[in-house]
Amino acid sequence: MTLSSFSVKSVTWREWLGLAAGLLALGSTFLPWTTLSTNKPDIEVVLSSLPQSDVVRDAWNSSFFAWCPPLALVLAGVVVAVFGRIRKARVSGLPHLWLVVAAAALLLMVIGWFTLDWEFDADQRGIFDAAGIAISAGFGRFLGVLAAVVSGVAAFFDMRSARAESRQPRKRQPRSKSR
Repeated sequence: MTLSSFSVKSVTWREWLGLAAGLLALGSTFLPWTTLSTNKPDIEVVLSSLPQSDVVRDAWNSSFFAWCPPLALVLAGVVVAVFGRIRKARVSGLPHLWLVVAAAALLLMVIGWFTLDWEFDADQRGIFDAAGIAISAGFGRFLGVLAAVVSGVAAFFDMRSARAESRQPRKRQPRSKSR
């Protein structure tokens, strides 16, 4: 199969799932990834008077660990959906590369989760701590991690499928006789 004979019907459920996970990860970048919150009413009034972009940040206004992994997942999803049916690409390790990208994206997201408060400098963190303001993960971060896990699981199953395919003998096309 060549790229010129690409057919939407030939894309497997695993490849569709990888593409969907990448698109979900990309969509999650526009949702809140970092939020500031408090349970003190007077501080909550102050937070509500601030611009929304200072209190809630999407992935694009957060750190490298927020916007890079979703981009890697969507790139992997597109590549797998387009090139996943090319036997030469599959045998050369496309499913393995997909699994590595999904695992790396998940690792970067986890690092981003643990370094969430580093998005703010030390002075800001000190003020937040004194005021009782918590820096927490937003809904987009949860969706991004879910997308990375789904992509990794689909990549794992695709890798196993590719391994099984490589053990089967390749079907040869009958040669046409030329005049």
